[in-house]
Amino acid sequence: MAQEISCPKLVLVEGKDDELFFDALRQHLGLGDIQFRQIGGKANLRNALRGVVSDPGFSKVIALGIVLDADDNPKATFQSVCDALQKVGLPVPTQPMTPASGHPRVSVMILPNAQNPGSLEDVCLKAIAGTPVMKCVDKFFCCLQRQGLPLPKSLPKAKVLAYLTSKPEPDKRLGESAQAGYWDWNHPAFGDLKDFLRSL
Repeated sequence: MAQEISCPKLVLVEGKDDELFFDALRQHLGLGDIQFRQIGGKANLRNALRGVVSDPGFSKVIALGIVLDADDNPKATFQSVCDALQKVGLPVPTQPMTPASGHPRVSVMILPNAQNPGSLEDVCLKAIAGTPVMKCVDKFFCCLQRQGLPLPKSLPKAKVLAYLTSKPEPDKRLGESAQAGYWDWNHPAFGDLKDFLRSL
């Protein structure tokens, strides 16, 4: 059961990891009026939007954000968001990161950006590229290849998890690691994410 809407700004994200991650960033930015709601994967977006518009608290929402991973196709992902918005009668943006005119103000962010395939993990990898730990992580995956072993289905997700094993509490997933302060929010890689939340 989704938590009732209680803030004037609502952001829909794919899963629990994303919810924790973005909430940690919200806290860093000192933004107190944004609520995050996980939708259980991008395939559930249309159903989630139906739930949002029927929520008693939706009448107080002035801004709605949607954040999804591009996966293999950023353009197709954005188009699927637009289709879902249209089906429930909400304003439809013309492009990512540009709010649609109307009420509520609807903005869509595709990760890592509107042009490239990937996910939130790709954004995080940019923030730690070239660090001593990542040099070790890259060597690890190169070693797997040299041994003829199969690589993980999602290399960016695997690399982020490998990086997190170097931290004081090595069992944290991405969202938990953000809550624990393991990411440098001042890194330019997180610039678009911060701009998106501030623009709501």
